[in-house]
Amino acid sequence: MLVALIFVVFPFCMLFAAISDLLSMTIANRVSLLLLGTFAVVAPLTGMDWSAYGLHFAGGAVVLAVTFILFALGGMGGGDAKLLAATAVWMGFGTHLLEYLVVSAFLGGVLTLGILSYRGSAIAMFTGRNMFLRNFADKTVGVPYGIALGIGGLIAYPESPLMVWAIEQLAAK
Repeated sequence: MLVALIFVVFPFCMLFAAISDLLSMTIANRVSLLLLGTFAVVAPLTGMDWSAYGLHFAGGAVVLAVTFILFALGGMGGGDAKLLAATAVWMGFGTHLLEYLVVSAFLGGVLTLGILSYRGSAIAMFTGRNMFLRNFADKTVGVPYGIALGIGGLIAYPESPLMVWAIEQLAAK
């Protein structure tokens, strides 16, 4: 059951956040709360020592502090900031977190450039009413960065501490 939670909850939340941001330009608080709550319960049951457990939450706190400042300056949406912090808790305070942040930033840059190109093109006039493309075409809204965060999370997740533990558990059987 524990391994199943590790395999399902994080990827589901990343996909849900990406799709939700694509369709509605919002990431529900319950996604970040589910990530935090699941990690808080599951991580100690995997045998993670308390210092590592604390460092995971420290990574989330540092990311939340930085993203809160970016949110206050208008450079980031609130849902994106909370999702980044909750995802940082799963990655831990180390190279996995750095990998997640770099991959997500790169994907976010590509996404932003793509959306800006799309918004400036003639094709946006014809496809802008499509439910999947309407937020891409609307120049009055920001960029649904949750898409990049979700994909970045899915790319970085296989090397995260809980996922490595879960794979080791399956390999031992």
